[in-house]
Amino acid sequence: MNYAMIFRTMGWMLMFEAGFMAPSALVAAIYREKSAVWLLVSMAVCLLAGLLLKVVSRPKHHRIYAREGAVICAMVWFLYSFFGALPFRLSGYIPDMIDAVFETASGFTTTGASVVANIEALPHWLLFWRSFTHWVGGMGILVFVMAIIPLASGGSTMYLMKAESPGPSVKKMVPKTSQTASLLYKMYIVLTVLQLVILILSRMPVFDAFCITFGTAGTGGFSILNSGCASYTIFQQVVITVFMILFGTNFSVFYLVMTGHIKEVPKVSEAMSYYGIIAAAIVMITVNIHGDYTNIGLAIKDAAFQVGSIITTTGFSTTDFNLWPAFSKWILILLMFIGACAGSTGGGIKVSRVQVVVKAIFKELDSAIHPNDVRKIRYDGKVLDHAVLRGINVFITAYFIVFGISVLLISVDNFGLETNFSAVAATLNNIGPGLADVGPTSTFAGYGPFAICVLIFDMIAGRLEILPVLVLLNPHTWGEGHVLRRVRSRKVRDTSDDDLMMI
Repeated sequence: MNYAMIFRTMGWMLMFEAGFMAPSALVAAIYREKSAVWLLVSMAVCLLAGLLLKVVSRPKHHRIYAREGAVICAMVWFLYSFFGALPFRLSGYIPDMIDAVFETASGFTTTGASVVANIEALPHWLLFWRSFTHWVGGMGILVFVMAIIPLASGGSTMYLMKAESPGPSVKKMVPKTSQTASLLYKMYIVLTVLQLVILILSRMPVFDAFCITFGTAGTGGFSILNSGCASYTIFQQVVITVFMILFGTNFSVFYLVMTGHIKEVPKVSEAMSYYGIIAAAIVMITVNIHGDYTNIGLAIKDAAFQVGSIITTTGFSTTDFNLWPAFSKWILILLMFIGACAGSTGGGIKVSRVQVVVKAIFKELDSAIHPNDVRKIRYDGKVLDHAVLRGINVFITAYFIVFGISVLLISVDNFGLETNFSAVAATLNNIGPGLADVGPTSTFAGYGPFAICVLIFDMIAGRLEILPVLVLLNPHTWGEGHVLRRVRSRKVRDTSDDDLMMI
């Protein structure tokens, strides 16, 4: 284990977190909010802690492997949640540190679940920081930094990207990982600016436009109004709906468009299935709820907004869908689990995994009927590698084990089954609002410290797709001698760290 590189990377990341807080300081200066002194204190703490970690680390080489990649990735997200909570705690707007960490973890993981009842009581600089964490965490904290500086040598930053990027597999769009990270952020910034300009031109207040755009781009869902997005105009709600769906799309689609391969877009089956699921859900919910609306147009608008918000795991709301009929609510629950596309800023299991699982089910059914036939699972015209299938199976299994244990653990607070089930679904899938006592008009403040800690774990585990966090907690990750003995006993030809820990 290259501990020195782990500390060095942690140092760089904490210094960047201090930089991420800087725009909120500018907002405080614009609105002349004196409470922002605690933001400056938080920036100083992050900067000093980062410098200290950099000073004590003296790596002999700058390569990292799969094991270090998973450990660094998981540790960064927990550290960012802790240090990012300092402005909330030190300013006194969230007095309890665990609640403050929950709010920050919810921001960086783009979950959007909150413990703050009166959002409008927060100062502008804190609202901005709260929303900006969505934008930073949307594409990935490490991906952002890799787009600016090389964190490791010899192309080994790919292990960081694999650990942090959502989806069953990570591929480079261009030869170098740093170039891929840079390209992703260029597309991310272009879409962000486009939405921001449209919202400002629609006469949304500039501050609101920035915060809502950050939440949409990161598919996060922190609102700055107690009414959520219901107070905005129908046009503005439609714009938010469209961009939520766009940010939930696999960014490889935008790359095809950008490089002039538009004809290839319909061949991306995940994107086509994603749009098909959205269309079907909108139709079914509209039919189910239209009787409660004065006209069909408003029903379609709210149905489209909530479907787009839930499947992309954004979590914005224009209505209290907790009051919708059971049929519509369970459609939303299903969308929570399906989630957005791989390679997007959205969460959930991902459409591509669902597609592969469905194909695997039909393959097994065909094998039961024709046992002598040899059938391969194909995806977008290519035979899926066994390693990809194994990875999906492991993820699905680990996902539901974590889900079940989490529901069990938070049940100690004696909330109802619907509340606990949807609370874990909302946090593990990085959505935000659930149903019942954690619905769109409620908060998570009713849960005790233990349950809040479980939900913090779920948010980070869900954002990192479970495995990096489990690697961090695995004793074998740190028991290097034990792993080496196992490798030697199997007579593996190469005992490099790359072979010791493949994820």
